[in-house]
Amino acid sequence: MQLTLPFAVLLTTILALYSVSEVDAHPLAKARAPNGRITLPLKRVVRRTDVHPEVYLQQHLNRAHRRYARMTGREEPSTEALTRALEKRVASIEARGLQVRSGRLGYAAQGMTSSALVNVAEPGKGKNKGNGTAAAAGAAGAAAGAGAATAAGAGAATAAGTGAAAAAAAGTAAASGANTGNAGFPAASAQAAASNSLAQANTPTTANSVGLDIEANDVSYVSTVQLGTPPKNFNVIMDSGSADFWVAGDNCQTCAGHQLLGASTSSSFVDTQQPFSVTYGSGNVQGNIVTDTLTLAGLTLTNHTFGTATAESAQFAQDPNSDGLMGLAQSTLSSQGVLTPVESLAQQGLISNAITSFKISRLADQKNDGEVTFGALDTTKFDSTTLVTLNNVNTQGFWEVNVGGFSVNGQDVGLAGRTAIMDTGTTLIIAPPADAQALMSAVPGAQSDGQGGFTVPCTTNATIALTLGGTTFNVDPRDLAFLPTTNNLAGNCVAGVSSGQIGGATEWLVGDVFLKNAYFSTDVAKNQISFAKLI
Repeated sequence: MQLTLPFAVLLTTILALYSVSEVDAHPLAKARAPNGRITLPLKRVVRRTDVHPEVYLQQHLNRAHRRYARMTGREEPSTEALTRALEKRVASIEARGLQVRSGRLGYAAQGMTSSALVNVAEPGKGKNKGNGTAAAAGAAGAAAGAGAATAAGAGAATAAGTGAAAAAAAGTAAASGANTGNAGFPAASAQAAASNSLAQANTPTTANSVGLDIEANDVSYVSTVQLGTPPKNFNVIMDSGSADFWVAGDNCQTCAGHQLLGASTSSSFVDTQQPFSVTYGSGNVQGNIVTDTLTLAGLTLTNHTFGTATAESAQFAQDPNSDGLMGLAQSTLSSQGVLTPVESLAQQGLISNAITSFKISRLADQKNDGEVTFGALDTTKFDSTTLVTLNNVNTQGFWEVNVGGFSVNGQDVGLAGRTAIMDTGTTLIIAPPADAQALMSAVPGAQSDGQGGFTVPCTTNATIALTLGGTTFNVDPRDLAFLPTTNNLAGNCVAGVSSGQIGGATEWLVGDVFLKNAYFSTDVAKNQISFAKLI
């Protein structure tokens, strides 16, 4: 069903996907279990609420280009090159008469300078939260249907109260029953985004498991851990694509609004005075290597070595929903030169093996069963007959596998000899340009946007798939249709697959667009990676 709402109204609805209210999901405090498994909760990280979806997509591409260059030891693209890519994206949006930023920030694309664009060249890991008005309007919109959207009107979408109008628009779609299933971008997802909701996970039924709360429409993931004496909760990004663990320090001048750790807050805190610095595709951090007590799901590591930040770049400093980051690649990749938490748990005998397993949930499924598990695989989450285990082919510490093939709707697209780095810290699938073109050319209705990205019909039923260890793993069409590009939720969507010259001609960077569709587990001791089909 086509919605004839003003673009600004729908745009704000879509952009609200990246707002969320803070909700805690505390780990279950359990003694060590016989099976050696513990599980942590995950939450979604807030994303930008102020830019057009296509600009946000380009930010993700820029981030991936830099991240992948670092992964493979290649020269990173310059800030100037990334800015030019973003300027081209902005020019394309302007040519269609659309706004780059949402109206509530008070200005559109016209007149933006290169210096202004540099500030949004890459996505932050979390930005401003939405307001309570949007949440209230979401419920009202769902009840009132089309009348609420009409009352909001185009004018409200460009004023300070745009969140309310967007929520009402989402309510219209939900009340009418439109855009569910394969009819287009799901109304339930739009409504959840517009209301800034956090879908709480069901109570886990498996021992040593803690639920995963879903922010808006499937964004990134955060886990709650405890640090210090007395212990305090810290929310940290869970990232299989890096290997350093750090949180904001009490002497950090740029960490306002975060939970802080230091001698002033913890009697067991020790600062080694040894510096560390980590640069990510979407920010950087520097600080000191410290030791303190770390508790994961009730299991305690005393004198664990990690980092506290004395300075964070804006991408981290402005993130209200995370206090740091936990890297879960291999410690050979660590800038701090220390064991990752999962490796320390195994070394101290608190878990049987240095295994990290991910079940990443999708809002549209309404299962709310996501989790991250340390020490084993949660066999209740996958079909054990489909489990495949592959050797890690990366020598630096990333998790990378050989891919047997890529297909669209069951038809092989002729891409042999490729490898893929599996990264929970990346949202999209990023492929070398020729590979992305070959894959997306086989998707009915897919079109190149001329900027390295693609669009697909929001109603697509196309299934792309990766073959791993002889087993084919499908990507749900709902994940392929990443974000609508207009006010028609049954129109075109930005695709979850994009191209970029970000490494070798045969290397892919595979993020959550795929990983939501498989159980994903890594084993440090065996240097292996496992996948299984979800149940």
